[in-house]
Amino acid sequence: MFSLLPHPLVYAEALLAQFANLSRATEGSALLGGFARGLAELSGCELAQLYLLDATHTCLGMSAECLNGHLQLRQTANVPADYNGEQLLQFALCQNRVVCIGELEGSLYDTSFLPSQVRPWRSLLCVPLVNQQQSVEGLLLCASHQHIELQGFADSFGRLGSFVLGHLQLLQRLRRPSGGASPASAGAPGLSGYGLTGKSAAMRQVYSLISKVLHSSCTVLLGGETGTGKEVVARAIHECGPRRTQAFIVQNCAAIPENLLESELFGYRKGAFTGADRDRSGLFDAASGGTLLLDEVGDMPLPLQAKLLRVLQEGEVRPLGSNATHKIDVRIIAATHQDLSVLVSQGRFREDLYYRLAQFPIELPALRQRGNDIFDLARHFADKACAFLQRDEVSWSNAVLDLLASYGFPGNVRELKGLVERAVLLCEGTELLVEHFSLRMDTLPDAGKLNLRERLEQIERGLLIDCLRKNDGNQTLSARELGLPRRTFLYRLGRLNINLENVDG
Repeated sequence: MFSLLPHPLVYAEALLAQFANLSRATEGSALLGGFARGLAELSGCELAQLYLLDATHTCLGMSAECLNGHLQLRQTANVPADYNGEQLLQFALCQNRVVCIGELEGSLYDTSFLPSQVRPWRSLLCVPLVNQQQSVEGLLLCASHQHIELQGFADSFGRLGSFVLGHLQLLQRLRRPSGGASPASAGAPGLSGYGLTGKSAAMRQVYSLISKVLHSSCTVLLGGETGTGKEVVARAIHECGPRRTQAFIVQNCAAIPENLLESELFGYRKGAFTGADRDRSGLFDAASGGTLLLDEVGDMPLPLQAKLLRVLQEGEVRPLGSNATHKIDVRIIAATHQDLSVLVSQGRFREDLYYRLAQFPIELPALRQRGNDIFDLARHFADKACAFLQRDEVSWSNAVLDLLASYGFPGNVRELKGLVERAVLLCEGTELLVEHFSLRMDTLPDAGKLNLRERLEQIERGLLIDCLRKNDGNQTLSARELGLPRRTFLYRLGRLNINLENVDG
């Protein structure tokens, strides 16, 4: 770790002393200030800065600055709250890469985040701060007016920064009132929700994955059943990330024919085909600097998949009717309710494109797997519907809550939203009742009158129908998902008198 430093033993002793001093801090501000001062002393730099992301990972703010041995109190307006404009900080943060520059004067980096001095800044080191979950939480930065070899400090500074992050979180937990809610700055980014509704374990896992990919350029593949909110999650990734000031464009790959989809995505030049009387930019160009969501990417035709693969690999597009390609800067998010690995095995989806899209997969849970999120979502949709209709808020009867809890929601969040909005329209009083909801419940005998065998058959019937609905009636895919041979699956369908009409109804 210290091989690049001129006096490794002396430095190791000084570093150990910093660990000991920081471990004795009892307040967050003292901890961060001591950390910034320690960085300056260890590196021999005139300047040390500490930047931390907020709880949603959307805003980077300066938490401490030490200049010429003194802690500084800079005005809030001078702090780069939107780091998107600071390319050097953004690169180190989003790529999780150490940046070390020996000659700032000859570099192309904008260093407006450094304080103005008579003498120019020459050397700079920027190290990402990583927490115990290996998620980037901020940056530490050292700069000097002299030429100093700072690369050798990067590893030890990163470890010291991880220690400080852990100690800061411990201090915040100790100072939290008993039974009180976690403050936004102390909570993990994954618990913030990113504007999404839900507190279940399944959704907390989704939030955690979002926090890890938010500031990365990785292609994200959103999976999950129809209606689970894939477009909503894609929009959250865009609006909470560094591209939020640019365009967010959605294209459903199953909505238009192959030839029109190609021209829609790539654009065309005048004369490329009959009716092309002018040049037209495609969606890749329209989303430049922003995000393009390719919804239902599993339905994209095979010839077009090859062209999409080139866009992902080379970052360039060639409009129809043109011999020239041009570079684009677009973040691609793909979404599908199908299992792409199955489509690959069937020859309906390119294997190389699948691995390129699945660089960072996020599987969205079905609503039936989200526990009490059903009630939170239902109340959220009801409040929005009441606000839109300019009527008083409605309450919920216990019978309705029991009904929602017992329903499987094959249409997931989208189905729940439609049911609640319809119920609000039907409700003429102040309380939502069972008669306001029309759920697709299968007609079954009263559970209290069933024996054990009949109850098990009822549960099995519901599982089979739900699986068929999820796979659009495909019996082979349903059998594979349930771990049954196809003949056994068909036998069970016949024994329970299940046909495709049950699935569609």
